[in-house]
Amino acid sequence: MKHTAFYSLHKNMGAKLVPFAGYEMPIEYSGINTEHMQVRNSVGLFDVSHMGEFWIKGTEAYKLVQHLTSNDISTLEIGKAQYSCFPNGEGGIVDDLLVYKYENDKYMLVVNASNIEKDWEWCNKNNSFNAEIENASDQISQLAIQGPKATATLQKLTDIDLSGIPYYSFVTGSIAGINNVIISNTGYTGAGGFELYMYNEDAVCIWEAIFEAGEDVGILPIGLGARDTLRLEKGFCLYGNDIHENTSPIEAGLGWITKFSDNNNFINKELFHQQKQNGVEKKLKGFKMIDRGIPRKGYEIVDENDQIIGEVTSGTQSPMLKQGIGMGYIKTEVAKLGAEIFIRVRNRKLKAEIVKLPFL
Repeated sequence: MKHTAFYSLHKNMGAKLVPFAGYEMPIEYSGINTEHMQVRNSVGLFDVSHMGEFWIKGTEAYKLVQHLTSNDISTLEIGKAQYSCFPNGEGGIVDDLLVYKYENDKYMLVVNASNIEKDWEWCNKNNSFNAEIENASDQISQLAIQGPKATATLQKLTDIDLSGIPYYSFVTGSIAGINNVIISNTGYTGAGGFELYMYNEDAVCIWEAIFEAGEDVGILPIGLGARDTLRLEKGFCLYGNDIHENTSPIEAGLGWITKFSDNNNFINKELFHQQKQNGVEKKLKGFKMIDRGIPRKGYEIVDENDQIIGEVTSGTQSPMLKQGIGMGYIKTEVAKLGAEIFIRVRNRKLKAEIVKLPFL
């Protein structure tokens, strides 16, 4: 198992550590529900240093990123970020990612931890441009400070006006006296806050400074368990569950990151355009449980006649709503808002309703 720069801090704080994407990572500290509510109501700090970071540099960096990703980076200005995905050439998704425009000829791609090696090979395989790709994943640590009190907490540690950084924008500056920190108004919780990218040698100093700054509002460390329940309440996709090599962004409701502009000749453009025009056989939908029960990945979705119409991809008991929620691929002809469906949980058939995302 690999360890992040914060590993000793996690152990000292009593984290429950589990293997994840080749790392030993904290799944929880004080309990998933407690940590979830802390982020929704106040502020929490996540170690997400297991994520991968690639730099794309050179005179044709733009061309390579535009070719690799489904979104349109011609709309990106320096200091802006964009959610996107790597189409796999066969109608599926290699990974979803964030694209940061750092300079005109320099982009940072932030990829999922479990896909770093696969993504690295994919980017190099498709680099027929005058662009250099650097895998900086092992040199960079990442923290996510999330929640309604995240901005006020982090503001104590910098002269940068954090309220002046729009959503999906970033600056490079000083946090807690540490220079060259990327401060990004992004996150995976829907609760507001920032993601910070720093060199490993500065990581512990920044973690400790944030905890000191957040002491008055009871800041807590947050594990990957609450990160998952937080993202699901907001209807954010998780790679490996809701999207993967056999799902298209059109099926996943990610048409908004799949741009068909004339200057955007990305991998699988024609296929995805046909899907958008002609429709798809299944769609990723959110649902709330009507009967008591917690949906889990892999559970069958059936109709009133017990015919299989889909499969759950993510599910949990929502700490905010106090009911079971989930997402799953459902046959398009029955995937209508308000439709009654059933989740097969062991030998029971539990009633649920298709709802609009996000759940809250």
